[in-house]
Amino acid sequence: MIFDLSQARPPVVVDTTLRDGSHAHRHQYTQEEVRAIAQLLDEAGVHALEVSHGDGLGGSSIQYGFSRVSEMELIRTVRETVKRAKVAALLLPGIGTRKELKEAVEAGIQIVRIATQCTEADISQQHFGMAKELGLEAVGFLMMSHMRSPEFLAEQAQLMEEYGADVVYIVDSAGAMLPQDAYQRVKALKSALTRARVGFHAHNNLGLAIGNTLAALAAGADWVDGTLRGYGAGAGNAATEVLAAVLDKAGLNPGLDVFKLLDGAEYVMGPILHFQPYPDRDSIAIGYAGVYSTFLLHAKRIGRELGVDPMAILLELGRRQAVAGQEDWILRVALELKEKEVEVVAD
Repeated sequence: MIFDLSQARPPVVVDTTLRDGSHAHRHQYTQEEVRAIAQLLDEAGVHALEVSHGDGLGGSSIQYGFSRVSEMELIRTVRETVKRAKVAALLLPGIGTRKELKEAVEAGIQIVRIATQCTEADISQQHFGMAKELGLEAVGFLMMSHMRSPEFLAEQAQLMEEYGADVVYIVDSAGAMLPQDAYQRVKALKSALTRARVGFHAHNNLGLAIGNTLAALAAGADWVDGTLRGYGAGAGNAATEVLAAVLDKAGLNPGLDVFKLLDGAEYVMGPILHFQPYPDRDSIAIGYAGVYSTFLLHAKRIGRELGVDPMAILLELGRRQAVAGQEDWILRVALELKEKEVEVVAD
């Protein structure tokens, strides 16, 4: 399938290094790191910066991992640093509550991105209602969108639009989509929504984050996401600096300073990376099996502790269609696989 970009428009670009990148950084960002990244992105012309724990507001916990610095402090740091860019935060109903959302507004966010499993848009109604009451720009995130058809996702997006969403995203949480999957899902939302714009959020587990983002733009996506150096869960995200260069070559640059982003990715982001995400053996397994990208580091850690192959854990999680919020399954699956290994040896 050839994707025609001739009718595409320059997109709104949101950088989520300070949220999705928190997963890769094991939620250990310091205020100094956040300030440097925010200043770079602001000066480079990025529309908005997403800042929060990797699992959204209220995510700092024993289940998801504790933040080194309170996310409210990080939000305040970013708001004090930027001169033009908007400040956003992610909220997953059931993890973040009205309390955290109100605190985030007081700390300085202007956009909230409300994320649900792609089958559960109906649980977000009160959160969109509160977002609008608080004067926020409200964005809907349909996570794990590879798991359902374009037609089904369009119906879920219509619910979010009805609740007040200004933008609704197709989110490839597992990095499992091929370009035609991204195109068809974005196209379905563009046809179904009457007011809300459409966004696309990519992960790179199959090495297709940039390609899928371009396919989404060909289908009419209005907003797209990236992270510096692709720093994010699983094999990471579409790299903001690469995205900027590609958009510029395609005549779709919304005002990004390509070379400032290239320098920033190299000299600001590079020195603080815990590791460089890329499609390695286990992260490819995530995309292949359709498993939530945030499961990767947990599966590697638990697999190492129990002597179980992380890829086997991820493939079994994919077979069971595990989704966000079911991180406890990782340990359970690993223990079951370990027990089967012991039984085989005993036999």
